[in-house]
Amino acid sequence: MREKPKDKERLYHMLEAIDNIFEFTDGKSFGEYHNDKILRFAVIKNLEIIGEAAYLLTKNFKSEHKNIEWSEIIGMRHILVHGYYQIKDEIIWATIESELHPLKEKILLLV
Repeated sequence: MREKPKDKERLYHMLEAIDNIFEFTDGKSFGEYHNDKILRFAVIKNLEIIGEAAYLLTKNFKSEHKNIEWSEIIGMRHILVHGYYQIKDEIIWATIESELHPLKEKILLLV
């Protein structure tokens, strides 16, 4: 039986998902994102992975690293999964443009 991933492995999952989003959106405009259903679904799935990995980090780990907005990351995941009808392309795009690079930098300091 496979052992559950540890915190460090979950951080690597988050980094991989961030890199996927950057790869998928590289050179794309908001309009291209908005008009490409497959791209939107790919980005949203990777944002869900980021949120799920954050959610599954141990409470102790999250409390030791309060410089990362865990509750916001997890909250976005909950909206993407459970409140799918509330997803706004503008918010997703703003997250890509302004939140993912700083998040990646913070996570890289932890792995």
